[in-house]
Amino acid sequence: MTLETEFERVSLPLENPFTIARGTQTDAENAIVRITDEAGMTGVGGAAPSSHYGETADTVEAVLPDLLAAVERVGDPHALHEIETELASVVNDNPAARAAVSIAVHDLAAKRLGVPLHRLWGLDPREAPATSYTIGLDETERVREKAEAAVEAGYPVLKIKLGTDRDRELIDAVREAAPDARIRVDANEAWTPREAVRKCEWLADRNVEFVEQPVPAEDPEGLRFVYERSALPIAADESCVTLSDVPAIANRCDIANLKLMKTGGLLEARRLIAAARAHGLEVMCGCMIESNASIAAAAQLAPLLDYADLDGSLLLAEDPYDGVDLSGGEIRLGDCDRAGTGARLRSE
Repeated sequence: MTLETEFERVSLPLENPFTIARGTQTDAENAIVRITDEAGMTGVGGAAPSSHYGETADTVEAVLPDLLAAVERVGDPHALHEIETELASVVNDNPAARAAVSIAVHDLAAKRLGVPLHRLWGLDPREAPATSYTIGLDETERVREKAEAAVEAGYPVLKIKLGTDRDRELIDAVREAAPDARIRVDANEAWTPREAVRKCEWLADRNVEFVEQPVPAEDPEGLRFVYERSALPIAADESCVTLSDVPAIANRCDIANLKLMKTGGLLEARRLIAAARAHGLEVMCGCMIESNASIAAAAQLAPLLDYADLDGSLLLAEDPYDGVDLSGGEIRLGDCDRAGTGARLRSE
């Protein structure tokens, strides 16, 4: 079988500047991968690299030709294990680049069989949890306005970025604006262990659901310190990058947070989920700020998750790709009868 491959680099403006403890983002540099079979059927995938993990749009662009050449050598889009093994052997790092290719191959394989990807895996779409909607760091009144707008738009779960000397003020503003919402907090490594324990106490009083990555990933004992003393469950994100990290975080958190852009592909993501379950952890899937070319694929994993944070495409001013319907926070896999991941160009 002959496969044709191509990719393009795209810059996607955000609807509003997005700020976390590490900095502010106004646009998202993504890469779109397309793999086409002899019948003209095309699988689509997306890369959303993060410099925090040593990857940029430039590095993605540099390695994609080698990754796509590996797919062409294998030649069979249904040889998913062989392809992902080959991708990892060709490029060991650059997980976002590998994820884009993995997504495109999975999309094509499911399209060739005429089924949505979650159905190919045998998953029940009714088991998908709601996705959270993220509110970045901002002035207090602006955070309040964003929380009110999210509630009015029907989002039942809000994820609030913290990591400033105004954390208590910000969370109080959100709770006032959204008294009935489920609220999660993400500190993005900004707190010290003792600070995290103190903040978890008053966050628990405000009915926060859990706290994500309270301390730096480079401080595993600090994470353990918080986990053993926290009034709230703890999720590991920056501390849980690949499958091999799962045993190390098993006695340091309650929830493993995976991202396709960290795992390097869908096969590795499913392995990480299984490993987290085996270690007694709950599982969340998050995302970078991404096009639906990749968010739609992450959504296919939703029935395997306890929590979802897949709002990356919702933060864009405009996404060239459509995907699984996430309006109001519900992941409507069962309402989408498109084969593959569900991603397609809006112009189509």
